Amino acid sequence: MTPTARHLRWLAPLALAAPALGQAQPGPAVAPERVERPEGVAPSAQNNALEREITPELDQAVTRGLAALARVQNTDGSFGDSRWGRSVAITSLACLAFMSDGHLPGRGTYGDIVIRGLDFVLQNASENGLVAAESANGPMYGHGFASLFLGEIYGMTQGQDEARDGRIHEALVKAVRLIQQTQNDEGGWRYNPVPYDADVSVTICQIMALRSARNAGLEVPRDTIDRAVEYVRRCQNPDGGFKYQLSGGPSAWPRSAAGVATFYYAGIYKDEAIDRGIDYLMTAAFPTRTDPNRAHYFYGHYYAVQAVYLAGGERWARWWPEIRRQLLQMQNPDGTWPDATVGDAYGTAMALIVLQMPKRYLPIFQK
Repeated sequence: MTPTARHLRWLAPLALAAPALGQAQPGPAVAPERVERPEGVAPSAQNNALEREITPELDQAVTRGLAALARVQNTDGSFGDSRWGRSVAITSLACLAFMSDGHLPGRGTYGDIVIRGLDFVLQNASENGLVAAESANGPMYGHGFASLFLGEIYGMTQGQDEARDGRIHEALVKAVRLIQQTQNDEGGWRYNPVPYDADVSVTICQIMALRSARNAGLEVPRDTIDRAVEYVRRCQNPDGGFKYQLSGGPSAWPRSAAGVATFYYAGIYKDEAIDRGIDYLMTAAFPTRTDPNRAHYFYGHYYAVQAVYLAGGERWARWWPEIRRQLLQMQNPDGTWPDATVGDAYGTAMALIVLQMPKRYLPIFQK
C-alpha cells in the first residue's frame, strides 16, 4: 500500500529537485547533545521525580488502557475507525503509547502489536518520503506523527534486526528530507507537503519528528530548526499564548502548548517566550480549567504535559497530580478514553502517552 495519487501529486515538484537517495545504511545511535541547564532555569522533571508520581491507580488504568487499545488494532496493523479510516497518525500514536510502557519488537506483552503497527506505517511510506494512508486528509499531520514514531523506534531498537533497521532508516531518511523540502518561506509547515503555507499546530509535529530523528543519529540542518523557531516565536501573542498563523487571531491553549513545546524540542530551554508561554498555560490550560468534552482536549494536553514536564519545578508539581486525576476519572469501564471528534483509539493512545510520561521511557521526552 502506498499513498494515493491525490497525495503524490503534491510531491511532483519536489521529486524533480530531490537528490538521489542511495542505499540506506543504518548508522550508529548518537546520543543527543548534552545541554547544560542555564542559570535561573528550574530543573526539568526528567531527573527530579515527584513523590508518588506513579500510583497504583495509575498503573491499573494503564494496564486496562493498553489491553483495550490492543483489542482495537485492525488486521493490517493499523489503528483508526470508520470516521477517519486507517490512519498512520493514530497508528503511530498508539504504538508510542505501547512503547511508553517498554513494549518494543521482541520485548514485552505488546511487542507484536508494535511490530504490526510499524509494518503498516512502513507500507504507507512512499518513495518521495511522504508517510500517509489512503484516507488521510491534511497528510502532514500524519507524516509528522509517523516520522516521530519511526525516529523513536529506530533509536530504541537499532542493532536488534538488521533488515528492520534498514527499512526504518530508509523511510526515516526520506521522511526527514520531505520535511526539510516542504518548509515554507515563513519557516513553518501546514496540511499538505508543499511549502506554501504554515500554522503552529502542524509545525510542532515536524519539529518533534526532526528532533527524534536527530536523537537517533540522522543529520538535521540547524537552519531548518532555527527558521521554524523564528516562525513560532512570531506567532506568540502579547498574552503569552499563540495564534494559529502569522495572519493573526486569538490565543488558544492547545496550540499554545504546542508553541511552547517547539522551543524545548529545538533545544532552547531558557527564553522569555517560554516563560510567557508557560505562564499562559498555567492559567488557561490548567487541567481543572479545561473541558474534556471540547475538541482538541487530548491534543492540547499531549503537548501541555510535555511542556510542563520539561519546565519542571513547582509547575510540574502542581500540574501532574491534576491531569492524572482528571484522566483517571475519564476512563471508560472498558479501559478506553472517549474522544467524540477523532475516535476512542486516538483518545486512548493520547491519554496513555500522557499518563506514562513519568515512566521516562521515550527518548523524545528527555532534554
